[in-house]
Amino acid sequence: MERSRIARAGELTEVQRIEVASGAPFREIGMTLVADMPPLPLDALAAGQRAGRLWVATDPADRPIAFVLADLVDGAAHVQQISVDPAYARRGIGRRLLDGVAGWAATEGLPALTLTTFRSVPWNGPYYVRCGFRELAGAELTPGLVELLAAEAALGLDPAERIAMRRPVPGPDPGGGSAAERNSR
Repeated sequence: MERSRIARAGELTEVQRIEVASGAPFREIGMTLVADMPPLPLDALAAGQRAGRLWVATDPADRPIAFVLADLVDGAAHVQQISVDPAYARRGIGRRLLDGVAGWAATEGLPALTLTTFRSVPWNGPYYVRCGFRELAGAELTPGLVELLAAEAALGLDPAERIAMRRPVPGPDPGGGSAAERNSR
């Protein structure tokens, strides 16, 4: 089984490779614009890595196979990007990374995770619903999420297909420890 940790500075190009590889399934459903989008810039990944908000899941040889980059948007932990190398897809790695971000958010006192995604792509909106997220209605959108959705539309992504989602984060454990540690007690 994989483990997760903060990405190392020397792994940022590998993180970019994972993001590019994770675009292949979009090509298979005719979303070539998404499949051909460039990965996050190295400076954005480096900033996330230095801030302790870029996590990787690694294989038994400690090589990255998936990643998640979180940011802060309107007082919530925002999942800026999560990608799993297609060779490792459908194994729960993305869900475990999301749960790790939720654990981090709880320790930071943040109330929720947010993200923007495609409404009907099976491994996007429907997947995130299974991971505890819900779609936000127009009145629930925070200014930062509205700004992110507008920036995505400016890149050519169909605003009718883009949604913002939110998942509550349980408060910090008064007894200490991670959710996994509490569940094993």
